[in-house]
Amino acid sequence: VVVAAEADADQRGDVEAARRAEPQPSGHALAGAAAGATLLMFVDPNKPGNLLPKCPFNWLTGLNCPACGVTRMVHALLHGDVVAAFHFNAVMLVLGVPLAVWLFSRWTRDKWTGQRRTVPKPVGVAVIAVAAVWGVARNLAGI
Repeated sequence: VVVAAEADADQRGDVEAARRAEPQPSGHALAGAAAGATLLMFVDPNKPGNLLPKCPFNWLTGLNCPACGVTRMVHALLHGDVVAAFHFNAVMLVLGVPLAVWLFSRWTRDKWTGQRRTVPKPVGVAVIAVAAVWGVARNLAGI
């Protein structure tokens, strides 16, 4: 019985150690987002020869990926132009921005409360399905 209890304790300790060792989102993500937003305040992705990288999917295939236009969309939003942001990537503006806010609020609440929850699987499936449909539709329609 004592051996089983010690094995249980060792196993729980290993689980706790594994949880602590897992990569956790941190302020680095926020710092990266702030740096990107600051860059987009001063660099216009609509101008040729800007410092920003081109979409690798578009460069390789000539097609627009589901996220093509997001850099221009964020630039437009940072400058208060919601109509232009909608033009650059309507799906990401209407669905992606609220999803990002929801994910950030979940992460923040989990950090404050010490909880550790995963994103529900249907959310991931929906994101993949919408991205696939949008990626095909925008290329067929020439958007």
